[in-house]
Amino acid sequence: MAEKLKIKLSIADRVYPLTIDPLQEEGLRKAAKNIEQLAKKFEQNYAVRDKQDVLAMCALQFASKIEQKGIDHSEGVKEAAERLKALNVLVSSKLGMK
Repeated sequence: MAEKLKIKLSIADRVYPLTIDPLQEEGLRKAAKNIEQLAKKFEQNYAVRDKQDVLAMCALQFASKIEQKGIDHSEGVKEAAERLKALNVLVSSKLGMK
């Protein structure tokens, strides 16, 4: 089992000390950077009362992207299944003619 790594991430002017698996470091740092960038964007473009509002909007933005990807994926799977069924019917009809 790998040793745990202690890191500090800064999000919305707060430092969060974490003890993580070394394989998680890159993903966590990228996630923190994305949150910081989005928070700055919200602060610049909208009237924001406090950091909690900014972080709530960031959470909503990221969560909605995840949900939309799930919806898009399920629709893509459904469409692929329908195409495979149609292809199966076509192949079956051609094989049945011989």
